[in-house]
Amino acid sequence: MGGKHSLGMSRRGFMTMATGGAVALAASGGQSAAQPVRSNARIVIMGAGAGGASMANRLVRRLEGAQITVIDGRAEHWYQPGFTLIGAGLRPAGYAVTKTTDWLPQGIDFIADYVTEIDPDAHRVTTRGGQRIDYDYLIVASGTVLDWDAIEGFDMALVGPEHGISAHYASPEIAELSARALDRFTDMGGVGLFGRPATELKCAGAPVKMCFLAEDMADRKGTRERAQFIFNAQTDNLFGLGVVHHRVRQFMEERDIGYRFSHVLKAIDPATKVATFATPQGDVRTDYDFINVVPPQRAAPAIREAGLSDPERWVDQGWLHVDRNTLRHMRYPNIFGLGDINGVPRGKTAASVKWHLPVVEDHLIADMQGLEGTRQFCGYTSCPLITRVGRALLVEFNFTENLHQSFPGIVSPLEELWISWAMKVFALRPT
Repeated sequence: MGGKHSLGMSRRGFMTMATGGAVALAASGGQSAAQPVRSNARIVIMGAGAGGASMANRLVRRLEGAQITVIDGRAEHWYQPGFTLIGAGLRPAGYAVTKTTDWLPQGIDFIADYVTEIDPDAHRVTTRGGQRIDYDYLIVASGTVLDWDAIEGFDMALVGPEHGISAHYASPEIAELSARALDRFTDMGGVGLFGRPATELKCAGAPVKMCFLAEDMADRKGTRERAQFIFNAQTDNLFGLGVVHHRVRQFMEERDIGYRFSHVLKAIDPATKVATFATPQGDVRTDYDFINVVPPQRAAPAIREAGLSDPERWVDQGWLHVDRNTLRHMRYPNIFGLGDINGVPRGKTAASVKWHLPVVEDHLIADMQGLEGTRQFCGYTSCPLITRVGRALLVEFNFTENLHQSFPGIVSPLEELWISWAMKVFALRPT
């Protein structure tokens, strides 16, 4: 479906379009252009991923005299949208790895440690090493914690071709081991299991992408007849947006990919290669030759222990309790959320971060000036949903149930297109 000829454009033209489109998508959140503001505020940014690093750069440009401290214990900056490509063997581990400090601006203090305690009443955070840092404003950009222990029988040492286990969410290196497991499975055949947890998770479309790429890999190798693919959805849909769910289901049925609803992985037995799923009717055991394990995801313990989580929604997950439009904490107005940590219905993608940034910046700096911020987060989320090598859907949506279209009349969100693949693979990372 689709392809370059459907738009009457050359592949080179598509590439130019993809790069420009990615820039447009990335810039959609708006760049800071206002005059610098004088302030002696102490600002702590917890986390130096896509959100924290970007916010540090914006605030250095906007503020004069402020003390900005970024705290993150990971020396490597991971381009996490690339993990799916690594896990499918399309990119090496190094594709997603740079140095954290490469992305931080001059003029800030960087503490290479993790925040383990937050005292929102005393306006103080404490690091694993015992360092205490006081703040006037706290920006929480700590991402998600992967709860591998929730999958009984799983051990990271088992990932790879010997045991047929993939865990591409874990790290670039583990994603590369996962690719070897997938390569062996698509050579040998058997039963491949895919799925996602019952919790919220970053890039909720990634497990579906892995399933589609695996099936395409087997098809390209000429081993498709040897392999059975089963996707296990955590609820009664394959994608949270109804129209996309129906499109994904159509693809799966056309390609003879089985799917099961309300199947949540709870345990694996690597010795016998049996996976156990929790279902409304009770546990279901399924034999496998390959399994892509995606664990439950939660907020860091420091968030939950500080009482900063939403007390009513996602109680077992602990996401930061922020206003979904202003991204400001509901009980502590000097705390803001940025990125995956936010307890909002949408927005756990890198693309969402671009739309979070101007909102948090606006309300933070307005507060410093005794004013009220005006910018609102609309729930923008983007998922370049890879359907096969060289094809993807550019799925964009927000708090409504309607699809958002950055390029109406050019990119159809429900059509497999090379341009959507090009944006994902070639353009978004450098952008």
